[in-house]
Amino acid sequence: MRIAMAQISTDVDPAENLSAVAAATAEAAAAGARLVVFPEATMCRFGVPLGPIAEPLDGPWARGVSDIAAAHGVTIVAGMFTPADDGRVSNTLLAAAPDGVRTRYDKIHLYDAFGFRESKTVAAGDTAVVIDVDGVSVGLATCYDIRFPALFAALAEHGAEVIVVPASWGAGPGKIDQWRTLATARALDATAYVVAVGQAEPVDEAVRTAKAPTGVGHSQISDPFGSVVASYEGDHRIGVHDLDPGVVVRAREQLAVLANQRTFHF
Repeated sequence: MRIAMAQISTDVDPAENLSAVAAATAEAAAAGARLVVFPEATMCRFGVPLGPIAEPLDGPWARGVSDIAAAHGVTIVAGMFTPADDGRVSNTLLAAAPDGVRTRYDKIHLYDAFGFRESKTVAAGDTAVVIDVDGVSVGLATCYDIRFPALFAALAEHGAEVIVVPASWGAGPGKIDQWRTLATARALDATAYVVAVGQAEPVDEAVRTAKAPTGVGHSQISDPFGSVVASYEGDHRIGVHDLDPGVVVRAREQLAVLANQRTFHF
């Protein structure tokens, strides 16, 4: 499976960000990618009111992503915001297939940490999602989800061979090291590839130093044995990488943590 990590930095205008998705997808598809993964909050960065930005999955922004996916014959995963029933928004991953099918994953674990309270404006999801991309099972997770190994094990038990983690990681002491370590740990937990794609570090200093998590870059792919097979720095980058599902099969035979795990009692 050839996958692209689109480490971009988005701003507050969904139309401009959709243009960035189009340009990055064209570049990735030209290099043979079949799945193009964008960061969390691709539709609009954090740090501004999200209610006025949110659109349903059949709204113009999501349809625009679907049109781009269809034009290039690829699947796109990108972060957006959709209206929630209680007046907040959902932090949604849109998976747009080339045949026009759109699948959503609403972020389960909300970032109420390091002085930020995502749950104030964002409603949590409760459903894990695995999609099919050219016969490969791909699990969906978002940013802070990466700190919760049970989700990754559950996705793997449901068949996920690759788990993509779009993020807009918050800056701060030790945060990049945590991001890198967590990506590899979750790959080992799930014996799956983990493709962790972050917002690039913003160029604008005011955005970069804001309290909201606006990205640090450092996208990474870890394989099922815990090896880092691709790693970026903080700047804008579109990279294409080949993943071998056979490695997942071997890992699950040799490092059988999914088969060996047991329930226990206190």
